[in-house]
Amino acid sequence: MYLGFDIGTSGVKAVLLDEGGAVRQQTTADHPVSNPHPLWSEQDPDSWWESCRRATATLKADGAALDAVRAVGLSGQMHGATLLDANHAVLRPCILWNDGRSHAECAELEASLPDFRQRCGNMAMPGFTAPKLLWVKKHEPEIFARIAKVLLPKDYLNYRLTGQFASEMSDASGTLWLDPAKRDWDDRLLAITGLNRSHLPTLHEGCQIVGHLTEAAAAVLNLPRVPMVAGAGDNAGGAVGVGVIDPGQGFLSLGTSGVLFVVSATHHACPERTVHAFCHCLPNRWHQMSVSLSAANSLAWLARTVEREVGELLARLEASGKTETPVLFLPYLSGERTPHNDPRAVGQFHGLSNASDLNDLTLAVLEGVAYSFCDGLDALRAAGSEPRELDLIGGGARSQFWRQLLADALNLPLVYRAGGEVGPALGAARLALVGASGGDVETAIRRVCAQPLKQEDHPPRSAHAAYHQDKLERYRQLYALTKALRA
Repeated sequence: MYLGFDIGTSGVKAVLLDEGGAVRQQTTADHPVSNPHPLWSEQDPDSWWESCRRATATLKADGAALDAVRAVGLSGQMHGATLLDANHAVLRPCILWNDGRSHAECAELEASLPDFRQRCGNMAMPGFTAPKLLWVKKHEPEIFARIAKVLLPKDYLNYRLTGQFASEMSDASGTLWLDPAKRDWDDRLLAITGLNRSHLPTLHEGCQIVGHLTEAAAAVLNLPRVPMVAGAGDNAGGAVGVGVIDPGQGFLSLGTSGVLFVVSATHHACPERTVHAFCHCLPNRWHQMSVSLSAANSLAWLARTVEREVGELLARLEASGKTETPVLFLPYLSGERTPHNDPRAVGQFHGLSNASDLNDLTLAVLEGVAYSFCDGLDALRAAGSEPRELDLIGGGARSQFWRQLLADALNLPLVYRAGGEVGPALGAARLALVGASGGDVETAIRRVCAQPLKQEDHPPRSAHAAYHQDKLERYRQLYALTKALRA
């Protein structure tokens, strides 16, 4: 058996694979997010460890043979700044990927080095790790002075499991301290935030073994003292889970955030279009990525607001037969990255009337998220990526209705595969299986990381093209026209 953990924003997901790579069991343990001030998003790192413990306890209670686990892999939410002191104690809550407080620090970073974007391959955005550290340096200098290690969320959990400070290329790319082309930390990028290599973990490829579970961690989790691989950032982990490992392959992820991800053979940066150009978690591979900060989260927000379950909203909409609505929705509940790089962007409905009902609101939310992906796809195309089709992953991808709406809006074939809803935890477990296989790495990757069986094709329906093109144009106009009205 091979165990994968994904440290998500809302919980830890655990997946067990057998020797043949089939998913045997999975479970999720939730943890909270704190928003103490506008634009702030934080999390207690100890909650990840507690969720990991509860997830494995649930697997064991459900009959999982945890003593048969042979290796463990991790994936996790990217960019989060977890700060440790010299005694390895957490100094403050982790500042998460969707935290928007460090907008001013982004401008300072880019102004401090004339070749900043050339070095890291990306535009400085508040979600990335480096501007968060500059914010801490400026606003919490007593904490900054005590920093001994800066870890990404999954790498903190790796430390709790193995006692090792280790990271890998895909997650490290999102710090703005990595040179993705060289797959190494960049000393000048570190220096402009007042850090050096001693503050960061060692770098590995995602399938490389970085240590073994400590005796204490193994006892708490009811696991043997098995090897741990370096793992992956959540998006690269999701790619491995659906076999998106070769140049030109890509996926669309409908998770809390939304991602369009396309593999490339070399590092190809296009920061001016807010496209992320990162390393893949597998050797000798890179990827381009566009990010929407609130995808499935937008539907979850609506469900909470009207005190319904997400499944109920989708079922009511499908039963109504409604496929068009005059209502527009901007899904900018946490600001937006691609294409706006605007942490102060706000969500809004437009076009409501006395005739509007809950089905209109639900459909408008599904469409608004789809149009945010349209913006991301346009950015990727401008950056040189031209996917012919995309796989669908993430919890939101379980909705057949939403999958088809996305294909129609994007005017691009989408494919839903078995295990598509499992997401990055599946990729983490696959990386553990590759790492424990021994022998030639590429051979193991080809054997383990094949694409899962296709469950459903979603070709775009031409009859819906004109409707979505018109709404997409009005969606873009709504953001532009209301930008000046924000408080």
